[in-house]
Amino acid sequence: MWYFAWILGVLLACAFGIINVVWLEFEHLLEVDEETKADDQAQAAAKDATQN
Repeated sequence: MWYFAWILGVLLACAFGIINVVWLEFEHLLEVDEETKADDQAQAAAKDATQN
């Protein structure tokens, strides 16, 4: 019966690792999205300044 506890522990560790990687990728995408929005706003402001 020890093998049931062992396999559950291994599966739990794998699930934790996968969830951690997905979370880190999501955080990275949020950072990239924020940088892109900031760049777009800066470009729009520069374009408005040159037009006036």
